[in-house]
Amino acid sequence: MKFFIHYLCLLCASAALLQAAPPNVLLIVSEDNGPELGCYGDPYARTPNLDQLASQGVRFNRAFVPQPGCSQSRASFLTGLYPHQHGQIGLATWGFRLYREDTPNLPRSLKAAGYRTGIIGKLHVNPESAFPFDFHEITGANFNRKQLGDYAKHAASFISASDTPFFLSINYPDAHDPWLRQVDGLPKSPQTGAEVKAMPYMGIDPPAMREMVADYYNSLARLDACVGELLTTLEKSGKASNTIVIYIGDHGADFLRSKRTCYEGGLRIPLLIRWPGKAKPQVREQLVSTIDLMPTVLNACGAAPVADLPGMPLQPLLADEPAKWRTHLFAEYHTHAAASNYHPQRSVRTERFKLIENLLSDTLNPDYADTIRKLETAAKKHGETDCDDYIPKAIAAASPEVRAAYAVMEKPPRYELYDLQNDPHEFHNLAADPARAATLTELQTQLTAWREQTTDPLLDPQNLARLTAEVTAIKSKAEGKQRPLGYPDYFFGKEPSATPPTKKKKKKP
Repeated sequence: MKFFIHYLCLLCASAALLQAAPPNVLLIVSEDNGPELGCYGDPYARTPNLDQLASQGVRFNRAFVPQPGCSQSRASFLTGLYPHQHGQIGLATWGFRLYREDTPNLPRSLKAAGYRTGIIGKLHVNPESAFPFDFHEITGANFNRKQLGDYAKHAASFISASDTPFFLSINYPDAHDPWLRQVDGLPKSPQTGAEVKAMPYMGIDPPAMREMVADYYNSLARLDACVGELLTTLEKSGKASNTIVIYIGDHGADFLRSKRTCYEGGLRIPLLIRWPGKAKPQVREQLVSTIDLMPTVLNACGAAPVADLPGMPLQPLLADEPAKWRTHLFAEYHTHAAASNYHPQRSVRTERFKLIENLLSDTLNPDYADTIRKLETAAKKHGETDCDDYIPKAIAAASPEVRAAYAVMEKPPRYELYDLQNDPHEFHNLAADPARAATLTELQTQLTAWREQTTDPLLDPQNLARLTAEVTAIKSKAEGKQRPLGYPDYFFGKEPSATPPTKKKKKKP
């Protein structure tokens, strides 16, 4: 009897220690997709693994990124800052970079708290040396989707290397273009253009786009299979019960009126969080942003908080506790590559309304023509023969409201105001509507106050003019890399330095 009681005490003590152990964090990031998943109600998505993950945790129905671009978004969820605060306002591959290498970030803060840190897949932020991961495998983007099973294999190696708590970020290449129908037998039963329709926020659905849209969904199905393999790997490790699993997309799909815009199609993403014993399975409707992830993770892991982060810990929402939450959510856009899509914006949305401020109003947005050109080229690669000017023809044949929306996108006015309750796809600009004058003024005031509070460098017209001249002069990736951009210095009153971005050496577990 004494032995039995002693055994029970040991079990209870072990359970208490396990419960008190710091949680592991597995951050899963996909490329270029909004909430086109089954768990978000998309009729064409085939994503059973992500749907199951959603059922086991919290699905955030209104989650957003602070900028709809790859490097910009990734730098934001790793630093907890808006792009105009951290400096990665364009793609790392074109020479854009953080203002400061010592900017606090997740791997640095978690290492200081005793965590092992790893990343599989691309980092895509400059300088890479600012992010002191202990382990980095598959360092490129892998848009050819080579050896997709290696993501889970490397994850298994890292997870099992030690009992020290870990933070592991896994960055998959899907659903970035090129949208590949099938790779290594995934998905097992690919969809075709006859089975899908274009996302409704585009407002058009030309036949020449259908096969591309189908392969976008095939890319998501392949992503889902990879995530399923990863989660099985985590389960086999025995560490799933003490691991926070976070899944996000880095921004919306690379179609029309989405990526590289402040429309909902560009900013809205999937966000799923499973935290056994802590996150109550549910759907949340609050306005959340990926800038909330850093304070959430630091809080969960017992790491020292970083001062002045603009995001909010998600713990009250995960536990379904009463919480005073934000009423206004902010986002922005600067550029992606360089001249071909430079057209800076700032935006704010509430439960119902969205305001977009175009900082170069009444000028042509170069990304409008560039996206059309890219999608026409992609249609030809998908075997379409009648695809010359198919997008302009489809727009011309669309309803008046859709034609007006594309005209606004091509040459935006200073302000765009949308009633998301009655116009969820942002086809009707209400900025000039007298009935919405009070709403316009209130959101203008909120947007200006946010820009001032977060020290937006583009509030200064000289900074805007200088950045415009600098970015539009860049015509190639080589130029961006060879001639370091000066904005990290002159935004704050100093002249440009000649220090180029540095690269981090790969480390083993």
